[in-house]
Amino acid sequence: MTTTPASAPAFSFAAIDHVQLAIPPGGEQQVRAFWGELLGLAELPKPPALAPRGGCWFQGPAFQLHLGVEQDFHPARKAHPGFHIRGLRALAERLTDHGYPVTFSDEVPGQDRFHTVDPFGNRLEFLEPYAMSAN
Repeated sequence: MTTTPASAPAFSFAAIDHVQLAIPPGGEQQVRAFWGELLGLAELPKPPALAPRGGCWFQGPAFQLHLGVEQDFHPARKAHPGFHIRGLRALAERLTDHGYPVTFSDEVPGQDRFHTVDPFGNRLEFLEPYAMSAN
């Protein structure tokens, strides 16, 4: 069901700036290997005031991914970011080759998609709308 506000708000959403996922203490090398080396995102330096907290930040094409240390870490098994990908099947093969599970789903019409997990069990979704894969 779609709802429409009674009056237009004086603001609008422009884009997602970043997504944050939790990692356990000491997990920085594993996320660098996964997000940086395996998936090819560039690591960003954290602002000096935040660096002592640990974790890592990465830059995507139109977003940032922040991996923050959580002392009492529990992986997100339901909540997840969804990333549009060009070359989804090649990514699935790369993840599988590196031992990550890939579970495809056809439940959402118009897109090829799968779920996997990061090194700590956080759920991730990667999808490619059929119109993107045709280009």
